[in-house]
Amino acid sequence: MLTIDRVSVRYGAVTAVREVSLTVGHVGAGTRTPDLGATVPDTASSVTALLGPSGCGKSTLLRAVAGLEPLASGRILLDGADLARVPTHKRGFGMVFQDGQLFGHRDVAGNIRYGLQRRHVPRAEADARVEELLELVGLPGLGSRPVGELSGGQQQRVALARALAPRPRLLLLDEPLSALDRRLRDRLVGDLRRILRETATPALIVTHDHDEAVELADTVAVLDAGAIAQIDRPARLWRRPRTPEVARFLGYTVLLDAQVERQQATCALGQVIVDCPDGRFQLGLRPGSVVLQAHGVPARVVGAVPTADGVRITVGVDTDDGELLVEALGDTAPAEGEIVRVALNPRRVAVIG
Repeated sequence: MLTIDRVSVRYGAVTAVREVSLTVGHVGAGTRTPDLGATVPDTASSVTALLGPSGCGKSTLLRAVAGLEPLASGRILLDGADLARVPTHKRGFGMVFQDGQLFGHRDVAGNIRYGLQRRHVPRAEADARVEELLELVGLPGLGSRPVGELSGGQQQRVALARALAPRPRLLLLDEPLSALDRRLRDRLVGDLRRILRETATPALIVTHDHDEAVELADTVAVLDAGAIAQIDRPARLWRRPRTPEVARFLGYTVLLDAQVERQQATCALGQVIVDCPDGRFQLGLRPGSVVLQAHGVPARVVGAVPTADGVRITVGVDTDDGELLVEALGDTAPAEGEIVRVALNPRRVAVIG
């Protein structure tokens, strides 16, 4: 189990990571950790994603875990042992960074085999592992190919296979799939998640893609200005972002004030069922949150654009604060200026707070 305990990283007067605490590994809710003297929350998991915009500190934190950045304060522990004096190459971590960092003088198989050779794995066993990983990352038969002849996406797949080859104690991935086409990325997300489960390998993954984080991780930690703004299970994160900043980063571009009573929220777009206590909240809307509905509130059509999922219709709704522009999904494109009725889709609305 990896424990990040109140870690800060500074560059001169700039604090890049601020008092971050996080647990990654195979531990159940309520487990006591003697190193911290505290109870691990139910966000402890085997696959954790660090999610946030550029400059939020997520890659710096990953590099600190790897031993590539010094800590200004705090501790990083693996199975209770402090890693402060353990160099990067002795931590037993597999690492995949955004640029791959392959060995140009080795072919594909040689790159994947590298970690196995350092651990003196018998050649036959190493060769079998290489072939297994070539199949996994979608590069069968390319073991003898020079890495310089590969595309950027292929090189990143080799880097992923190289990190997985020695079955590391922890896998660290910094935007590992960003160079891949969408179709291959979707396949590798599933394959990577499966192999992490099968081999019981914990992973800490950096990404700016919230869809990727949700698909791959058990727990998502959203970073903002070097600190954790929210850490939660993916489903909970989507439905209950803690702050407007987290909501906006997740794609909830429209925030509406709402009054909740008996799990029914009332706002400028009508009423919607929500899972939260009574009180005043904000509702977050993203594409798909608003739909055409005969019994909804009246709205004026401003424009319509066909998409693969239907027609995206921009409508204006009169409110006490003026006209509110939102996007609704429909099957056909109404005429500009036409009055339609819209309502909220409860499955696509977030409650903020």
